[in-house]
Amino acid sequence: MSYEMIAILMFSSMMLMLLTGQRVFGAIGGIAAIAALALWGTGGGDIPFSAAMKLMKWYPLLTLPMFIFMGYILSETKIADDLYKMFHVWMGPVNGGLAIGTILLMVLISAMNGLSVAGMAIGATIALPELLKRKYDKRMVTGVIQAGSSLGILVPPSVVLVLYAMIARAPVGQLWLAGVVPGLMMAGMFVVYIAVRCKLNPELGPALNVEEREASKEEKYRLLLAGILPLVIFAAMMVPFVMGYTSLVEASAIGALTALLAAIFRRRLTMDILVLCLKNTLGISCMFMWIILAALGFGAVFDGLGAVKAIENLFTEQLGLSPWMILIMMQLSFLVMGTFLDDTAMLVIVAPLYVPLVAHLDLGMPANEVLIWYGVLYTITTQIAYMTPPFGYNLFLMRAMAPPEISMRDIYGSITPFVLVMVLALALVMAFPQIALWLPDLVYQR
Repeated sequence: MSYEMIAILMFSSMMLMLLTGQRVFGAIGGIAAIAALALWGTGGGDIPFSAAMKLMKWYPLLTLPMFIFMGYILSETKIADDLYKMFHVWMGPVNGGLAIGTILLMVLISAMNGLSVAGMAIGATIALPELLKRKYDKRMVTGVIQAGSSLGILVPPSVVLVLYAMIARAPVGQLWLAGVVPGLMMAGMFVVYIAVRCKLNPELGPALNVEEREASKEEKYRLLLAGILPLVIFAAMMVPFVMGYTSLVEASAIGALTALLAAIFRRRLTMDILVLCLKNTLGISCMFMWIILAALGFGAVFDGLGAVKAIENLFTEQLGLSPWMILIMMQLSFLVMGTFLDDTAMLVIVAPLYVPLVAHLDLGMPANEVLIWYGVLYTITTQIAYMTPPFGYNLFLMRAMAPPEISMRDIYGSITPFVLVMVLALALVMAFPQIALWLPDLVYQR
């Protein structure tokens, strides 16, 4: 059997295993182990051992449990709830103001947690009932929460970008900085869309009546101070890192410790909450480590086969595609896979194929910058795939958390304008790579 055919057999077997509902790390790692033993005999056992050693020696991976713990502390102690109360008072007088406040809430939750699921859970439990109670259009608010929660995998500290960095051998710090401007740009585009739409049709997002938005100056400033606390936590973590005073791992430890101290200071931390946060952090961290281990093993087998070079030759020599056509095809494949897979599964399936290929494409940039830029493109495309019917990940999370009056039809209908905004943002980052590369270049040059 030719090496190309073996690669195709491995890839198709892995997809079949995933479609049967197997765990991601089991499907990917299992196929890699079987292929390694079949190709190289007992010597194939060195591949998972080498991958495990590589994983354990990757120092930036220590950031993963730190940021997950920080997110759980802020979520479980309800510190994140204060943000929405602040937006409720300060943005209520504006048409669509609470929806705009929800987008801003999602950006801040993303900056504290790094996972889109956390933003979805907080948005669906805190913001959605309040918006529906105040006669906001149910399709509008459903789309707002889904779109806003997707920012969690782009705005730092993004856990997905940590995984991409591990597989692509790219610096996590540069990837996080590369996600800042595109993430804020996309959030700004959402805000502009909501403001314009609600200005043209106030019934979609009516302003709060006078009784509801009445609050003393003291109350407004108290809520403002309470809402600023999460920003202080984020600044305490990121400013020393951006200024070069701390390493990435040290910054993550500062973030986790600051969140813990804030919860103690606000008298919201109990032993039960602490144990719950530690258990959840351990579970999520171990899940990600197993997935990374499986992906590294699968990638090593692919490299050993020379499959990446064969695919590169197929695209560039035999099909004669330009580098930009290849890049667009990659993004389209992410959209297709996103209809039935989550972001982590998509990354570990195609990273062994796409990352080396992207690094060799002649896109007019150094290979290291291409990998940083492509990490942002991948993440934005994943955000879009999360919201694409029929099986977008966020669609079913929304269905599980939404009240009965919001149907699956409402959820499907709510995402169209936001997906179009995200596609526009993706096109802008593809056409102007400096949107993603400007900030990391600035910080790391200094």
